[in-house]
Amino acid sequence: MYTVTCFNPIAKCGLERLPAEYNITEDVKEAQAILVRSASMHEMELPEGLLAVARAGAGVNNIPLDRCADQGIVVFNTPGANANGVKELTIAAMLLAARDITGGAAWVKENRGDENIGKTVEKAKKAFAGTEIAGKKLGVIGLGAIGAKVANAAVGLGMDVYGYDPYLSVQSAWAIDSRVTCVKTPEEIYQCCDYITVHVPLMDSTKGMLNQEAFSQMKDGAVILNMARDLLVNDDDMEQALKSGKIRKYVTDFPNAKTANMEGVLAIPHLGASTEESEDNCAVMACDELTDYLENGNIVNSVNYPSCSMGKKKGPARVAVFARGAENVIGQVSDILSQAGVGISAIAGNSRGDLSYTLADVDQKISDSCEEALKKIGGVLKVRVIQ
Repeated sequence: MYTVTCFNPIAKCGLERLPAEYNITEDVKEAQAILVRSASMHEMELPEGLLAVARAGAGVNNIPLDRCADQGIVVFNTPGANANGVKELTIAAMLLAARDITGGAAWVKENRGDENIGKTVEKAKKAFAGTEIAGKKLGVIGLGAIGAKVANAAVGLGMDVYGYDPYLSVQSAWAIDSRVTCVKTPEEIYQCCDYITVHVPLMDSTKGMLNQEAFSQMKDGAVILNMARDLLVNDDDMEQALKSGKIRKYVTDFPNAKTANMEGVLAIPHLGASTEESEDNCAVMACDELTDYLENGNIVNSVNYPSCSMGKKKGPARVAVFARGAENVIGQVSDILSQAGVGISAIAGNSRGDLSYTLADVDQKISDSCEEALKKIGGVLKVRVIQ
């Protein structure tokens, strides 16, 4: 029925969610859907028949979102599927920053030839002593799927937790432990917390948000944890903050040429979602999103088009209309279908910025002339008929 290509290895448990009649191909020109993890798509020519791209993960900076939107290609991601894996790495990062575990382990390896290492270690271990995290203040910036889990786990470890998220959803709010103190500004976190962890998407408004201005407001010796995105932190400002002692430790899951060689940085090789469970969860969610869209036209967890779902396709056909800057698309679609003698059993639409998406279940197959009339609506980018 549909042809799917995988740009990266996708967990078997995810691919098994695709209907048996779907074909997996290595030829992207034949693909109606793409499953991807980290492979860059920016330089590729998008196939004419491509309908959707599903990223088995949260970040989509490797996908040309605007170009896909202009061609009516829906891009999905899998928010929350890797949340527990990233949460656990964040807690581990905090413990690694609090106690020099890596330094101690390196000492043991360097001295493994010492026959009396059991005794020698008693004198050497004081160089690797640290602090406990219980009773310390943790600031969590971003209380989405990951941030909420981090906050709750830290409460369970006896920390005094503060959270900031101006876009906190009702669902996330319900998931947060009542002992987490929600503040109205990030400055409140900067000023009081011993540890600060950031879990926000990379956007123009968040790029370089942890910079000299932010560091100047923090407690001396604060620890910064970045398991979200490399560019959320200004590396030059971080280097100066570490040298001055303003920041005691920076733990990042995104090493680059600068941070990998920076004193005071513990760089982890992007392991946040690198667990079997996370990869399985992301693959399953991505394949489920693709299947629902290909067969029913439903959009859930898209990063370039609005959400719109009408459940399983009912009746002979379902019509999907993609538009940019169009007004009253639902009304115009209804009028054209009515003029063609097509009955509508259900219709729904939603918008995201200047992009809109409309779904309609109809009582008969759509003729070529009716489809062409829908395409002529001002601002329409694409019309898809599922029948």
